[in-house]
Amino acid sequence: MNAVTPQPIVPWDIVRVDFPFADADTIRRRPALVIATPSATDVFSILWVLMITSAAHGPWPLDVAVSDLCGGGLTHACVVRTSKITALDSRLATRIGALAVMDRARVSACLNDLLSTALTA
Repeated sequence: MNAVTPQPIVPWDIVRVDFPFADADTIRRRPALVIATPSATDVFSILWVLMITSAAHGPWPLDVAVSDLCGGGLTHACVVRTSKITALDSRLATRIGALAVMDRARVSACLNDLLSTALTA
């Protein structure tokens, strides 16, 4: 029997990641949007990801609503929180879907705004 080789994780993929809570000794499985996949070593690679949240506490500036939940592997209304970026080991992530093409331009524009402001401050 042939083993199935998993698809590599690429930018615009939505992944599931175990994130630790800042104020507790627990982790919570959360979705995140991959925005870059720079190589780190031959042993592992790094993913740069943006938080995806249900935004139950209200929207933040530069949040982008996910328009295709099914295609993203998501089960309820979510936003990409472009203001929350982190890097993690790709071995901790599992691909669950991809961000719709129409949402990618909005996420890119928000990131450009955010980074332009940060670099000129």
